[in-house]
Amino acid sequence: MDWGVTLTLAILMLLFLFATGMPIFIAFLVVNVGGVFMLFGSSGFGMFSNSLYNTVTQETLMAIPLFVLMGEILFRSNAVEILIDAIDKMVGNIRARHYVLVTALSTVFGALSGSAVAVAAMLGRSVLPTMEQRGYNKRLSVSSVIGGASLAPIIPPSLLVIMVGSMVDVSIAKLLIAGILPGILLAVMMVVYTYVRVLRDPSLEPPRDEVARPRVSGKELVQALVQTLPFLIVIFSVMGLIMLGVATPNESAATGVLGALVAAAIFRKLSFKMFFQSLLGTCAISAMILIIIACSMFFGQLLSFTGATTGLVTLASELGLPTLPTFFILMFIPFILCMFIDLFAVMLIAIPIYEPLLKVYGFDPVWFWMLFLINMTLGSMTPPFGYTIFALKGAAPDFSMEDVYGGAWPMVGLFVLGMAIMYAVPSIVTFLPSFF
Repeated sequence: MDWGVTLTLAILMLLFLFATGMPIFIAFLVVNVGGVFMLFGSSGFGMFSNSLYNTVTQETLMAIPLFVLMGEILFRSNAVEILIDAIDKMVGNIRARHYVLVTALSTVFGALSGSAVAVAAMLGRSVLPTMEQRGYNKRLSVSSVIGGASLAPIIPPSLLVIMVGSMVDVSIAKLLIAGILPGILLAVMMVVYTYVRVLRDPSLEPPRDEVARPRVSGKELVQALVQTLPFLIVIFSVMGLIMLGVATPNESAATGVLGALVAAAIFRKLSFKMFFQSLLGTCAISAMILIIIACSMFFGQLLSFTGATTGLVTLASELGLPTLPTFFILMFIPFILCMFIDLFAVMLIAIPIYEPLLKVYGFDPVWFWMLFLINMTLGSMTPPFGYTIFALKGAAPDFSMEDVYGGAWPMVGLFVLGMAIMYAVPSIVTFLPSFF
């Protein structure tokens, strides 16, 4: 069978299984088992089992359960409530303070959890109803939540970055560090956008004397800064040690767990019950992720056996398209798919196909994969579909789909603008990783 037909059938089969609601790992198992049987018969299942074993025992994947455990401890300990109060005090009574506060919170929670859907659902349930009651503009409130939450896969420590780094020939440490400046750039663009909107139209927020908090004294401000120190310990134990060259991603993930335990203990939230629940949650999530990665990597191996990988590289070389149209095509396909399918599934389909093409077109792998993650996040929050949008709508049922769509579109525009800036100035992504 021609490699093009094989590749098309495999992808269509995966997309069909995803559309039925079948779990991602089962869909990959079905396609992989069917592919092994068609290509090698029953004798190929030994190779299949060996591939799965070799994948899940890679040292680079050890960081995944450790990062998951770190996030579970921070969220289950309820220490984030203290962080919310501290950030609220530090934001102060600036114009559009609640919008800025929500953007800051969703950005921080996204960095801690790594899940845009989880952050959008959490803040949609807890923050949006309060903002509506106080008279804040619905659409701008949605923008603040969905924009900050969508930074989750970008700002380190990001679980998706760890997964990409474990599946491609790129340093995980460099990929983690590469997300710092793009994440800051996008967050600053969101704050500036919100501030300018409110500055031009003060009716987007209630009268300032109605929502202003009591003046924060110097002592209270210092206390707020002190309250953030445990979280700074967590961040430093993960990213600081990597940037200093002291620890590998696996080691920094372990110190991150230790830092999360210290933070929970400082806030008197640490208990055996909480830690045990965190372990149970980590086991369930990590097992699912590892199975999916193993199946996805074997899917890539099957593509190599069928000649699809070689055929794609040859086709790309013969087309001779300029760099910009090629980059646009490579980004446009997952962008469209992420409107309908979970970005996790799209990523695992695209990586085995895209990786051999990077060398053909000379794309810097760290730069490309970071923009790839940003692009998939963009697709997941673009109307009329997108998991992040539906998660937010489900958590805030009083907000109409028109309000949710209206709030999502400005953030889509900001992300597109941010990607254009990063394409024009690649050093925004590659500057920090170049030191390591």
